[in-house]
Amino acid sequence: MAKLRGLVLVGLLGAVLFTASPALAEPVRPAAVTMSVAHAAAVPAPAQTQPPGPVLDPAQTDKANTEKTKNKLIAGLLAVVLLGIVIWGRKIRSKRAKKS
Repeated sequence: MAKLRGLVLVGLLGAVLFTASPALAEPVRPAAVTMSVAHAAAVPAPAQTQPPGPVLDPAQTDKANTEKTKNKLIAGLLAVVLLGIVIWGRKIRSKRAKKS
C-alpha cells in the first residue's frame, strides 16, 4: 500500500510540475555589448526606419498561452489516468499470484 501511495504522489507531483506555467519565469536579458570608440566610428549607424524587433499582438500571445496550458492539462490528466491503470493492473496481478 505504501508503494501505491508513493506512486500516486509521484504521479501527481509530475503532473503539477508538467503543467507549471512558463510565464512565471523571468526573461533572459542579453549581455551588454561594448565597443571601442575607434570601432564605433568606423561602423555607420543603421537607419531606424523599422522597430528593432517583432511586434507581438497580446491577444494572439494570450490565445497561444491558453492553448498550450490546455494541452498540458490534457497531457497531465492522461498521464495520471494511465498511472492509475498501471497501478490497478499490478494490484490485480498480485492478488492472482497470492491465490495460486
